[in-house]
Amino acid sequence: MLATCTRLCLLPAMWVGFSLLTTTPALAQKTYMHCGRLLDMRQDRLQPEMTLVVENGRVVAVERGYTAPTTGNDKVIDLKNRTVMPGLIDCHVHLEGETSKDQFLQEFTQNPADVAFGSLSHARLTLMAGFTTVRDLGGSGVNLALRNAVARGEVVGPRIFTVGKAISGTGGHMDPTNGYRQDLMGIPGPSEGVANGPDQCRQAVREQYKRGADLIKIASTGGVLSVAKDGSGAQMTEEEIRAIVETARDLGLKVACHAHGAEGMKRAIRAGVTSIEHGTLMDDETMKLMKKYGTWYVPTITAGKSVADSAKIPNYYPPLVTPKALAIGPKLQETFGRAYKAGVKIAFGTDAAVFRHGVNALEFRYMVEAGMPPLQALRSATVHAAELLGQSSSLGTLEPGKLADVVAVEGDPLQDIGAMQKVRFVMKQGVVYRQE
Repeated sequence: MLATCTRLCLLPAMWVGFSLLTTTPALAQKTYMHCGRLLDMRQDRLQPEMTLVVENGRVVAVERGYTAPTTGNDKVIDLKNRTVMPGLIDCHVHLEGETSKDQFLQEFTQNPADVAFGSLSHARLTLMAGFTTVRDLGGSGVNLALRNAVARGEVVGPRIFTVGKAISGTGGHMDPTNGYRQDLMGIPGPSEGVANGPDQCRQAVREQYKRGADLIKIASTGGVLSVAKDGSGAQMTEEEIRAIVETARDLGLKVACHAHGAEGMKRAIRAGVTSIEHGTLMDDETMKLMKKYGTWYVPTITAGKSVADSAKIPNYYPPLVTPKALAIGPKLQETFGRAYKAGVKIAFGTDAAVFRHGVNALEFRYMVEAGMPPLQALRSATVHAAELLGQSSSLGTLEPGKLADVVAVEGDPLQDIGAMQKVRFVMKQGVVYRQE
C-alpha cells in the first residue's frame, strides 16, 4: 500500500481523460440530472433512478424516476450509469504548495506571485477530483486571495474556507524562521503567526480576522515537516489556547488545532477548539475528552503515509524532518481506527500538499481499511464535514434549497470504495466543470 502512495503522491501534478466545460451557467431555465444511483445522505442508502432538478445554482427538487424537462430551454444531463452524491468536502488542505525535494528552498526563491500562480493548478485539480469545498488550513496569505478569486468566478477551484496564516509559539510548527541561520531568524511576531502569551495570542487572532480569515488554526504541538526537533511535545499553554478560542469566538470564528502529541491535544480540547487535526499520538483519555467536549477529529491518513514514504527517499527532507516523518507518519491510520471505534466525531481531511493535489480520494480507501464502513467514510466528507464548517444549511446533502454541488463516480462506492477515485462528473453551484 505504501508503494502505491509513493507513486501517486510524488508524481507531477497532471490530469487527463476529461473535458473542462464552461465555467459560466448555462442559459437553460432548469437542469434535469438523471441519476442511475443517488446517494441519499438522509436515509443512508442509494436510491435508484432519481432526478435532481437544479435552478440558479441550487437544488429545487429531488424526484423519483427520470423526470422529463418542462420547457424547451431546460437541459438534461444523463448520469444513468453513474453513482451521484453531494459535492465532497476536504477539511484540511494547503492549496498554496505541494511536496517536492526543493520545497524548503522555495520560500527563499518564490515571490507571492509565484505562489499564487502555482496555487491555480492545485485548486483546479482539487475541484476536478470531486472536492467542491475545502478548508485551507494555512499558508502565506495568498490563500485568502485565491479564495476571493474563486468566489468571483475568476479562477476554477473549490469553494474555499481559509485561515490565512496559522498560529503557534516561537519555534513552533508555524514559526516561519525554523531552520534559518540565526542572523536571519529575527523575532517574528503575531503578524507572522508567532504568538507567546495570551495577549499576543489575542493579537494574532485579530490579525487574521482583519485580513479576512474564515477560521483560525493553531499548532498546540510541534509538527512533522517543520525544521525543528520535536513533533509531539506540547508547545502552547492552555491559557494561551483559551485566549485564542475566546477571541475567535467573539469574532465568530472556529478554531482548528494541529496536534500530534496527547498533552497538546488535551490542552486544546479543554480550551474549546473545534477540531483536532492529525491527532497522531492520541490516547484513550484524549478520545474521552473529545467525546465529552464534542471536538471533531480530522485524521489526514494520506499525509501520514506520504511523508513516511518520502522520508525513505535520500535527502527528500532536511535531516531534522526525516526521523519525525518515519516515526509519526505510519501511526495515523491505526490512531484513526481506534478513534472511530471509540465514537469520536470524524470529518474528512487529507492535508493535501503534503502529497499531490488531486488524489484526495485516497483517504477514503485508508479510512475503510482501518475499519470505517464506506457509507460512513462518505458521510465524513459530506454531512459531517458540512457540520464542522457550519454550512449544513447549504452543503452536505442534495436536498431542495441547498447548493447544487454534485459529483458522480463510476461504480458503486458502497461496494468498492475505490470508485471514489473514478470521478466522472463535477458540478459546483449549478455549473458543470467536468463531464465524461
